Amino acid sequence: MHGPEIVFHLAAQPIVRTSYEDPVYTYETNVMGTVNILECVRKSNTVKSFLNVTTDKVYKNNEWEWGYREDEYLDGYDPYSNSKSCSELVTHSYKNSFFSSKDSKVRISTARAGNVIGGGDFAKDRIVPDCIRAVQNSQKIGVRNPYSIRPFQHVLEPLFAYLMIAKCQYEDENYAGYYNVGPNEEDCITTGELVTLFCKHWGEDANWENQFVGGPHEANFLKLDCSKIKRTFGWRPTWNVEKAIEKTVEFEKANDKIKQMDKQICDFTEESCIWGN
Repeated sequence: MHGPEIVFHLAAQPIVRTSYEDPVYTYETNVMGTVNILECVRKSNTVKSFLNVTTDKVYKNNEWEWGYREDEYLDGYDPYSNSKSCSELVTHSYKNSFFSSKDSKVRISTARAGNVIGGGDFAKDRIVPDCIRAVQNSQKIGVRNPYSIRPFQHVLEPLFAYLMIAKCQYEDENYAGYYNVGPNEEDCITTGELVTLFCKHWGEDANWENQFVGGPHEANFLKLDCSKIKRTFGWRPTWNVEKAIEKTVEFEKANDKIKQMDKQICDFTEESCIWGN
């Protein structure tokens, strides 16, 4: 028998273009997957803290130049984004329907993270894995939309934030809520700028070209307003976007990936301004 007290829901079909190819599977995974895990939480006698990780793409995208806040309208455009909006709404409904009474000991939050980069990611249609595959095959990196702006951040940023949220709401129900987790304003850059940073740190004559040919709709401009998580927890990003790329390249070029992963976690923990406080 297992009696978990803290539950993280990170499972998903996470690729936008795949969601156009197979929307049914995307909705089954991202919506009913959330229902299933919340049913397990509802029937559990031990869970006290539940965190559902969704995405920055849950908001209705108006191509604004400013970041979306947690109280903005939820209405993702493509099947992936929309299914994650639905996952948020399912979480809201369960929270209100089953965990809102004074007798409930379950604290529930969702975290909406920006575009995550880091070593060990091999997914298709993601810019950094595409970069790595190209340079490892001595090819020029093809960029579908170099002018799209995204809130890029190293994977350790949101992971540590998730741990922080789950821990704090476990100890105090007042921390339960909905949180954006993203980089500072200056680290929301274009895909072309990100790939240029990648080429700089990879070296070996790495280069890229614009291969825009159109395709399914994807947002061009996307930023998050992370003032709530900063104000509530004193949280701040630890590594800027260039450091995130540097660490990603460092990981991919390392001979011992496990040792390199451990080193980066230690480096991040030591440099973090809030972890352990």
